[in-house]
Amino acid sequence: MDITWGQLLLFACALIIPYLINAYFDLQLLRVFNISILRMSAQLFLVGSYLKFLFVLNNAYINIAWLLMMLLVGCSAIVSNTKYTRKKIFWPVLISLCVALFPILSLLLIGILKVEPFYNAQYLIPLAGMLLGNCLSGNIVALQHLFNSFKDKKDQYESALALGANSVQASFAFVQDALRQSLAPILASMATTGLVTLPGMMTGQILSGSDPMLAIKYQLLIMLAIFVMLSLSVALCLSLTVRYSIYQRN
Repeated sequence: MDITWGQLLLFACALIIPYLINAYFDLQLLRVFNISILRMSAQLFLVGSYLKFLFVLNNAYINIAWLLMMLLVGCSAIVSNTKYTRKKIFWPVLISLCVALFPILSLLLIGILKVEPFYNAQYLIPLAGMLLGNCLSGNIVALQHLFNSFKDKKDQYESALALGANSVQASFAFVQDALRQSLAPILASMATTGLVTLPGMMTGQILSGSDPMLAIKYQLLIMLAIFVMLSLSVALCLSLTVRYSIYQRN
């Protein structure tokens, strides 16, 4: 079933609810709301228009360039939300995303789905987007928790250094806690998927007329891929950040 622009605009009237909540609780997020909604709408419209062209063209160089742009934008979003010196953590974040994304994406495209050619935009771009999108919040939570631990437990960290530990050893407990915090949401989501939540990918396929069992297999595949990539990217990001940003200062 198609959705008309009029229907979409009519449903957008429901935005009055978060706006009223913002006013009632004095959240002072009106500007953030407006910017986020406008950016989302403009970006989705532009990306949707471009993807139609991208799918038809299906050029390897353009597809890879788009993938790299997604990586850079995702990395920038993580770095900007951690409120830490950009140059200190940009490379650890970017390297961890690349190391986690490319093997998982290659396994999906070449080993499981057997996409021909492997750079087919119809599969490459959506899969990469789902993997990266679900890793952003996890990495942000992990880094924020890590730096808060250094701030709140400075005495514990310095005591470990005084006893002869290096920065990696002294911060190991901080990394453990940050990793647990970042994985908690996806573990809760996985535990309730199917009973409490019906993920967007599966729901979209069912609404488009696909066999429910086929939709479930795709959803299992992507959820497992997201969990593996999130675990690997966060673990690498935290380890590289400690070594690159913290270890060099001690």
